[in-house]
Amino acid sequence: MSDLDNGTGNGTGNGTGRAADGIDESVTAELARLRDSIDNIDAAVVHMLAERFKCTQQVGHLKARHQLPPADPGREASQIARLRQLAENAKLDPAFAEKLLNFIIAEVIRHHETIAEEAVTSEGTSS
Repeated sequence: MSDLDNGTGNGTGNGTGRAADGIDESVTAELARLRDSIDNIDAAVVHMLAERFKCTQQVGHLKARHQLPPADPGREASQIARLRQLAENAKLDPAFAEKLLNFIIAEVIRHHETIAEEAVTSEGTSS
């Protein structure tokens, strides 16, 4: 990296190894590297959630066709226990993982309820 580049590409280096804002250029470069990795992980999380919701939408349609309830408390409890164990193994706070899954489950149930309502409405209009 030249002394004209502090890792942000704005050419504010001053030859002292410090950017114009006084932060060491090596720190700025390390922050940029780490933030790039975080951005990549965030993108992967969004894509994985999109794939998960595509599958849960299909589950919702299957449940609606067979008049199954939108929620499945047994499955949800099993998933929470499984995710808590995965979180512990990954050194992630299991309580955080459970909160995240509960949020996702609530959204899935909301989608399933909407799908079921639409199925009932379309049956009523097609008769």
